[in-house]
Amino acid sequence: MNFADMSVGDIKKTIAALSDGDWIEAAAVLKNDRRKGVQSIGKSLERRLNDLNLEKKRIMEMKETEEKYRRQDLNLIAGVDEVGRGPLAGPVVSCGIILTSDCGILHINDSKKISAEKRKALFEELKKSAVSVAVGVVSPETIDDVNILNATKKSMYLALEQLDPSPQVVLIDAVRLEDLDIIQESVIKGDEKCYSIAAASIVAKVVRDKIMEDYHEEYPQYNFLSNKGYGTKEHLEAIKRYGLSPIHRRSFCKNFI
Repeated sequence: MNFADMSVGDIKKTIAALSDGDWIEAAAVLKNDRRKGVQSIGKSLERRLNDLNLEKKRIMEMKETEEKYRRQDLNLIAGVDEVGRGPLAGPVVSCGIILTSDCGILHINDSKKISAEKRKALFEELKKSAVSVAVGVVSPETIDDVNILNATKKSMYLALEQLDPSPQVVLIDAVRLEDLDIIQESVIKGDEKCYSIAAASIVAKVVRDKIMEDYHEEYPQYNFLSNKGYGTKEHLEAIKRYGLSPIHRRSFCKNFI
């Protein structure tokens, strides 16, 4: 790559258009340029490359649980996770997702560790690349009737029933489904440690957040747009002032009314 005759501005534009496979060569050339500003670009590019390699290594480690089953020729592996066990209002939502072995989407992680903007971008990538993805939504009324643990499991069953093709293995974040007649593994802190489960947590989070944003239009006094149904100080004060909405979980709100 010949950067010698380029201005600093043109170099930045050229670097922005490069694929990450070309970063190593570009960084080496730029670091040896006589101009301090260009050397700085080279060092910055080198740091980005290092960060990228660390992220790829982290993703490979997150895939170890899936690879254990792929080595047994079990390739249809569903990650399952839920969002919304703790809020005072709204549904519990679970996602089941089957990814290909070569899925290379970076920055997959526990949805709580990712910004809302990044979650939405990853959500779109996951929808495009997944073999199959489905969600199960269980209402506040059902949560009150059967308790949150059983409602969570119900939402997971609903998500799994919709996957096509059906999975051969199900990896679940810290829950075991008693009536599931295929191989399953409960992974503690799975949304941090397991690629498919983390992907499921992102989809479930984006879907539930959208549901709560829509409910905000109906019940703006509770500010579901911000709190997503969780028991913030503002939310608790709104309950005391306005009472419960139709989407509040009565069993969760006994101490606040």
